[in-house]
Amino acid sequence: MTTKSIFKTIAVVLLVAFTGVVSAKDWVTYEGNRGVGAGKHIVFLGGDEEYRSEEGLPMLAKILAERHGFKCTVLFPIKDGMIDPNTQTNIPGMAALDSADLCVMLLRFRELPDVQMKHFVDYLDRGKPIIALRTSTHAFAYSRNKQSPYARYSWQDKQWPGGFGQQVLGETWINHHGSHGKESTRGIISDEFKSHPILRGVTDIWGPSDVYGVVHLTTNSQVLVSGQVVSGMKPTDPPLQGPKNNPMMPLVWLQNYSGSSGKTNQIVTTTMGAATDLENAGLRRLVVNACYWTLGLSDKISAAAKVETVGEFKPSAFGFGKFKRGIRPADLE
Repeated sequence: MTTKSIFKTIAVVLLVAFTGVVSAKDWVTYEGNRGVGAGKHIVFLGGDEEYRSEEGLPMLAKILAERHGFKCTVLFPIKDGMIDPNTQTNIPGMAALDSADLCVMLLRFRELPDVQMKHFVDYLDRGKPIIALRTSTHAFAYSRNKQSPYARYSWQDKQWPGGFGQQVLGETWINHHGSHGKESTRGIISDEFKSHPILRGVTDIWGPSDVYGVVHLTTNSQVLVSGQVVSGMKPTDPPLQGPKNNPMMPLVWLQNYSGSSGKTNQIVTTTMGAATDLENAGLRRLVVNACYWTLGLSDKISAAAKVETVGEFKPSAFGFGKFKRGIRPADLE
């Protein structure tokens, strides 16, 4: 061993001795305390430029770990060790899906390297459940590597119409049905499905993000909640009058997906999910209930379950270029 390598080894040993780590992780894991979720692993995939998934998903993960006992791993788009929503081609740690019982995702126009994307596709092929938020309807966009075996997941794919969003979740990107940044969303619970376990204890859903257009759902989908276009950006504003609310667009729906493996995935999709939407306790409860339901724990869903945030949660406003810079995953532990 050379003198240089000896000094390098000593430096690493000292670093580990004094800090416990060699380098910061590119993701964060919240180990669950005792609770219903003990032994279950939820992986959160964050990566969007607009709706602050890098803030909302860690908050949900903390609730599910601290208050419900799940092990929760949150993955982020990373550039030079920092969380960077504008980096569309790198989400380290996708191998966490190999041991996941549930995937909760909020992605937008990602084009992951094949070695990363394979973990997601393999997860789907195993028939595992997905809870998809907001822009996950257009999670993938392949423009750099159109020869990728996963290019069909792109939201504009013609051979697999609508790509992952339409084929798996039930819908791809259509439009802003409500006026973006001017008209907010209220969730109207379906009379037909009001007794569904996912809606247990959910009495109010409102968020500042607008209603998305949804046109491709089939009879395979069950619409639990419809999206009422609100005339302003406050929860006290009245519904918008006119054709936008007649009929209302689907806001939360369920469906099954069966891929080439023949195994069936349970899918829960909502076009809400911006970090500022998740300040609403009704939406947080719906997502927590959905985690229980997709994991076969419906009988454990309680209308009184705790969905309060763990610590302070003051999310940034949605919008492009508004993410907090200089944040590492380790800063969120």
